[in-house]
Amino acid sequence: MRNVFAVAGIVIKELYRRKDFYVLFILTIIICLVMGSITVFNDTDIIRYVKDLCLLLIWVSSLIIAITTTARQIPAEKEQRTLLPLLAKPLSRTQLIFGKFLGCWVVCGLALLCFYIFFGALAASREHHWPLLNYAQAAFLHWMALGVIVAMSLLGSLVFAAPSSNSTICFSIVAAILCIGRYLDLFAVRMQEPGRSLVYSIYYALPPLEIPFGLRDRIIHDWPPVDWPSVGLLALYLLAYMLFFLIAACLIFRRKAVN
Repeated sequence: MRNVFAVAGIVIKELYRRKDFYVLFILTIIICLVMGSITVFNDTDIIRYVKDLCLLLIWVSSLIIAITTTARQIPAEKEQRTLLPLLAKPLSRTQLIFGKFLGCWVVCGLALLCFYIFFGALAASREHHWPLLNYAQAAFLHWMALGVIVAMSLLGSLVFAAPSSNSTICFSIVAAILCIGRYLDLFAVRMQEPGRSLVYSIYYALPPLEIPFGLRDRIIHDWPPVDWPSVGLLALYLLAYMLFFLIAACLIFRRKAVN
């Protein structure tokens, strides 16, 4: 585990020096502050629209950070010719994969922490209360969903030739899951066999990324939080997808030439 933590620490330090997070965070702050300062027809419920926009920006920004930073990890090591020296040390390929994953996942968690603290402060300035349980559940499941996306992007970096193509494909898959995946069961009901079984198979095989995304409604409308056993089960479900993508990445990387 020491080697895994060492690789993760290098990834965190490398991403700390980059400007991606700072630019996205500043843009999110500016847009949300501008929207929060607007009062339309003296509507006191405008904060709901501000919260919706802010949470959407947090999701978009976190996806950009997770996918772009992970997609360039292995290709950057190849371009800089540092992959072979890394593997020449007492570091296995599996440890390298898990170290890269852990570093990117921790960076996503730190970014989410900053985003949600700012979001909570902005919402509390208008509503004068802070539903910590809703924020904690949304941030935790959001982080778990990003873990699945990081693992998927890391697998894609070993399959696709360039980080740009990997990022484009990962963005397309995540967008399809969030926008269309939640409605596949409704499409399947109206279909005939064998199409119905095929669509149902795709529906149940997709990672449930839309569920953490759907927790936005509980924050926007101040609904009560989800019961914690359900949150734990969903976290275990997302963890299983993480392990699936990571194991697949380890198997592919073990057979892949690195020179």
